[in-house]
Amino acid sequence: MVALRSLIASASLVSFAFTGTAALADVTADQVWQDWKAYLATFGYEVSGDEQQSGNTLAISNIAMTVSVPDTSGFATLRMSRMDLIENDDGTVSIVLPDTTPIALVTEVEPGKTTTATMEFGQSELDMTVSGTPDAMQYDYAADAISLVLNALDVDGETIDIGAANITLANIKGSSTSLDAGETRDVRQKMTAGPVTYELDFTDPTEGGHLALTGSFANTAFDSEVSLPPEIDNTDIAASLDAGFRFDSGMTYQDAGAAYRIEGDGDTLEGTTASASGSIRSAIGVDGLEYEAEGRDISVALTGSDLPFPVTFGMARSGFRMQMPVSQGEEAQDFAFAMDLGDFTLSDTIWSVFDPAGQLPRDPATIAFDLSGKGRLFVDLLNAEQMEDLGASGDTPGELQSLNLNSLVVAAAGAILTGDGAVTFDNSDLTSFGGVPAPEGAVDLKLVGGNGLLDRLIAMGFVPQEQAMTVRMMVGMFAVAGEGEDTLTSRIEVNEQGHVMANGQRLR
Repeated sequence: MVALRSLIASASLVSFAFTGTAALADVTADQVWQDWKAYLATFGYEVSGDEQQSGNTLAISNIAMTVSVPDTSGFATLRMSRMDLIENDDGTVSIVLPDTTPIALVTEVEPGKTTTATMEFGQSELDMTVSGTPDAMQYDYAADAISLVLNALDVDGETIDIGAANITLANIKGSSTSLDAGETRDVRQKMTAGPVTYELDFTDPTEGGHLALTGSFANTAFDSEVSLPPEIDNTDIAASLDAGFRFDSGMTYQDAGAAYRIEGDGDTLEGTTASASGSIRSAIGVDGLEYEAEGRDISVALTGSDLPFPVTFGMARSGFRMQMPVSQGEEAQDFAFAMDLGDFTLSDTIWSVFDPAGQLPRDPATIAFDLSGKGRLFVDLLNAEQMEDLGASGDTPGELQSLNLNSLVVAAAGAILTGDGAVTFDNSDLTSFGGVPAPEGAVDLKLVGGNGLLDRLIAMGFVPQEQAMTVRMMVGMFAVAGEGEDTLTSRIEVNEQGHVMANGQRLR
């Protein structure tokens, strides 16, 4: 929970530099500076800097942004050396940064326990302009490249060996606008960049392990929408959500790749990954938490001292989606969980280990399911006090009201299992099924090629004949022959009387 709060606060800090509101009028350098400070104050930051006005330029030096770390007595401070706000003749303000700007991030979670990260922000041909009015500003920016480099990391007086830690974004173009929505300030941001490259070379000071990582994206696109109430409480995210806070951010990319090497305890693991395209999205609001990610045309290659041979595999697609409520309420709320590992392929080297004669079909495999439903929470999951009380009491945090299997696909080695169904739950009946809310509904399943796969496994010696006979008998209890060769179907149903049925035959 602390990590989630820190993530929200950090995301807000990153977005502040490109935040404003759309309009066409005049703004001054001081108004832009005051707007930055007011915006960060929304998240609990204290902002300071030495101000010096000279003609049409307001120079801000020794900039410090400090915020308390949730659930601790500590703080985090981000320090920047300088920026100039220059008033233009057309009523806009240009933000000018040096080619390189030293930055220090100082974090003290406990008294005397201090971590200092010394970084350097670099830019090439950065052009950032602010327009609008004092109450409504718009930021437009472009740059040939920007970079962030971690030069040193000191933890409690001990210097951590950082061989490299940097990221560079080229060909940047973006804008940021916000709208006064009455109770909230709605901020919208968009940015494109590419190529994007990153590098990490790190040695663990305690275990001595070493990680070397490089990666890149050919093109990326970012967008986000944030709704901000007058004040964000980093120590009580649940209250902030009730006040209207919402964060929704997405990223898409093309041609991503990475290479890494991990060393430790005399062992080595090396690998590469690549993906033709993909996307990531995360959102949080009073209506719940969402996260989804997708990759296309993925390939992975691994070698290592503990691996007997090189491991390579790929997928045409890989996806994950999660949706869950976070706030208590009297009404049922939606949830969802889905995963798709589509057209998974293994190298012939791996296949030959357990199937040297090639008896199994080597068609691409798929594991995919899509679940959704409704439930009700009795507590706010992001309320620390309520969750502590829940842990102490052992009470249930909520109730499940319905569950839908929208789709199920498991395909491998010449067999394919598909299914769908829906079940509701009676939370007033906890006796019929031994303390579990009584279900009512049905699931339909279909298996094609199952007997053929079992015959091949018997021939390969993986499944003894007597065990195969037991499997066939068990399947016969729950499935019937369907249309087509080697096809079985099954309908598992729980009716309103609490009877469990398989293809019309009562099992319970």
